[in-house]
Amino acid sequence: MTTAHELHARGLREHLAPALRALGLTGWRRTFVLPDDTHWMLLGLVERPAADRVPFTFDLSLVRRADWTAAGLPGHRPDPRVRHGVETWRARIGEVLPVGEDVWWEVLPGRRWRLPLDDAVAAVRHHGLPELRRRAESDRTRTGETYLSPAELEEVNAALLTASVPRVRRAELADGALVLTGAWTRGDAVARTVLTGAARGFLSAGDERYDTVRCRDSLGRELWTFPAAG
Repeated sequence: MTTAHELHARGLREHLAPALRALGLTGWRRTFVLPDDTHWMLLGLVERPAADRVPFTFDLSLVRRADWTAAGLPGHRPDPRVRHGVETWRARIGEVLPVGEDVWWEVLPGRRWRLPLDDAVAAVRHHGLPELRRRAESDRTRTGETYLSPAELEEVNAALLTASVPRVRRAELADGALVLTGAWTRGDAVARTVLTGAARGFLSAGDERYDTVRCRDSLGRELWTFPAAG
């Protein structure tokens, strides 16, 4: 009987990879790229082999080509399955699906073994690639003014790390507000508390260019707003 591992390898070779290329992606094995002049738009296949099955999912990653070149990191292109520290945005595909949480597929023996592959391709087609394109276009046309560089954010991020809160990925000025972006979630009370303190610190600087601090998650969704004390 054909094992799950054998079906998984066959499914990747004969079904998944060709289907991804048909969507406009280039690449092979476990790293695929959506061609673009200014950004690396990447899709990486992530696997967790077990004795009798191989669960898999995808990592999405967006990296400015100029940033990758300037970083001087090894490799011709970023690996979407690795956190390099120069990403404009990265996420597991489940985060951009309607369920909003981690999703894994499994190819199992039986007549219906191809269905998970078809479902995975549909997730990439209808959610993964549109989000990558949207993120790249948004980054190209971004109107916000950079407030602090990654190096200047180190002190703030060190404090967040102490409380096990994800770092500030970007700080920009937009429409009279300081907009902080990070991999936070609305239900994380610790993150909100720590970011409340960070917002008070920013507002106490008395910078006339903003009177509000807004926090967004890595998908650009508004989380919390902290106005200056009246």
